[in-house]
Amino acid sequence: MVFQGSSAALSHTGKVRSNNQDSGYAGAHLFVVADGMGGHAGGDVASSLAIARIEGLDQPYETTTDAQHALQKAITAAAGDLIDTVKKRPELAGMGTTVCAIIMVDDYAVIGHIGDSRIYLYRDDALTQITTDHTFVQRLVDSGRITPEEARYHPRRSVLMRVLGDMDDSPEIDTFVMPTQPGDRWLLCSDGLSGVVDDTHTAKTMGLGLAPGRTADVLLKQALDAGAPDNVTIVIVDVGGQHPLMSGTPTIVGAASNPEGVEVPAARPGRISWLHPGRQAANEPTHFEPAAEYLEELIEEDRRRARNRRIGWIAGLVVVLALIAAALFGAYQWTQTRFFVGTDGTNVVIFRGVQQNLGPISLSSPYDDTGLPLVVLPEFEQEVVEGTISADSLKDAERIVDQLRKNVGGE
Repeated sequence: MVFQGSSAALSHTGKVRSNNQDSGYAGAHLFVVADGMGGHAGGDVASSLAIARIEGLDQPYETTTDAQHALQKAITAAAGDLIDTVKKRPELAGMGTTVCAIIMVDDYAVIGHIGDSRIYLYRDDALTQITTDHTFVQRLVDSGRITPEEARYHPRRSVLMRVLGDMDDSPEIDTFVMPTQPGDRWLLCSDGLSGVVDDTHTAKTMGLGLAPGRTADVLLKQALDAGAPDNVTIVIVDVGGQHPLMSGTPTIVGAASNPEGVEVPAARPGRISWLHPGRQAANEPTHFEPAAEYLEELIEEDRRRARNRRIGWIAGLVVVLALIAAALFGAYQWTQTRFFVGTDGTNVVIFRGVQQNLGPISLSSPYDDTGLPLVVLPEFEQEVVEGTISADSLKDAERIVDQLRKNVGGE
């Protein structure tokens, strides 16, 4: 059965990278995103090889089982292509690529996935991430060590646990089948989009009802506005809908659109890759698949970072509390340099401090009982004393008391 729907694909270098190592494919039945890694040429070659191997699956299938087996086999074969290429061109050692792919079969989406490129489904005004990232930080999230929000900014968020590379000819690939329905909108993307544009903004854009190509343009603009530190590749697939599928040549974007134009620079002497001991590495990778012992080091480093964060928070809290205590003590000391005239209910009293209280805490105390009975004062002055009389100093307070005495004919 021919898939009924529409699609679009685009790829952009981004604002930081000098070349595009991503590749994308949108055909009649098959849709793929591959995010290459391994340096200036290695990533280009890896993602191009993956697309070249997988694009042969763009055809109708009798059953989802047939499509799933074909997808599994093709992605695995792509790993073999990478290995064979490195044997012929050792300067490409260390290259690899992620792959996320969908084959549409009747009312089902057959999905294949390895790495951290993602597949999302927008249905009933809700965006759902369908694939699970094969990354170090995703394991931390799954184990409850960090939150999904913390994972977005974790310094090791690009460390891949699984990838299509030149060292493993039997990679572990996730494949599964999901039912789809008219109105569904599928998004395949590299982490150049998902790493900088959050799901809330992506969902809002997917729900605007724009054609796939226009929707991809808006998502790309959001990534570029956010800095686009990595290549950005987007494939959007609408099931049914108001935008009919345009038959003809499939859309191929990114490095795979011009695989013959990929130039491989000369290997740099004297540099050895820890991932491939004794072999030259291509330019610095943006992602890599770590060895088991290195993962243990990363986990221990993450534990140290967590401990350091806790110590930092505790130290910061102690400092803040100390500053608050010092400020309160300083404020209290200042109040003890102030005086006012009031009454203890019987006599006129000079108080040290200020008239205000801090909750149940009094900020004043009797300093001198003048012995002047409150009742001997005129009624008006009794009310004034009961309301307290502020003084600029102890001497000023004593002057106020002397004036009260004179008003009643005292000493």
